[in-house]
Amino acid sequence: MSDSPEDIPEDHPLIRKKAIASEGSSRNQRKEGSKYEAACAVFLESIGFRILERNFRSRFGEIDLIGRENEYLVFVEVKYRRDGRSGDPAEAVDARKQQKIRMTAQYYLTRNGISPDVPIRFDVAAILGNRIHLIRDAFSF
Repeated sequence: MSDSPEDIPEDHPLIRKKAIASEGSSRNQRKEGSKYEAACAVFLESIGFRILERNFRSRFGEIDLIGRENEYLVFVEVKYRRDGRSGDPAEAVDARKQQKIRMTAQYYLTRNGISPDVPIRFDVAAILGNRIHLIRDAFSF
């Protein structure tokens, strides 16, 4: 199930059109990615999510955002592309990335003693330019 894409406001304080320094640097890409993850968290909160964790890391990988939407515990992968030349951002969440997210989610569930009865979901927030498309239940456990 997916929602319609939403515009990120041009004047959003966490979004800037140009990178701070030269494009291509992994440090600058991480910095840029962090801005969009923060903007995504604000967006998710505006539609009813409660953000529990940001950039949760384990030896298996990282999950950008973990939150609650109604009864669901939701693990969110945020992908950003400046434009469509590199393809749709959601396409970057391939089978290998999904497996890393699943393993990290399992670690999170175990570490926090979360009951297997709690419904979980994996969402992808694909940001293309200034449009965000939340893909709910993008892949399964």
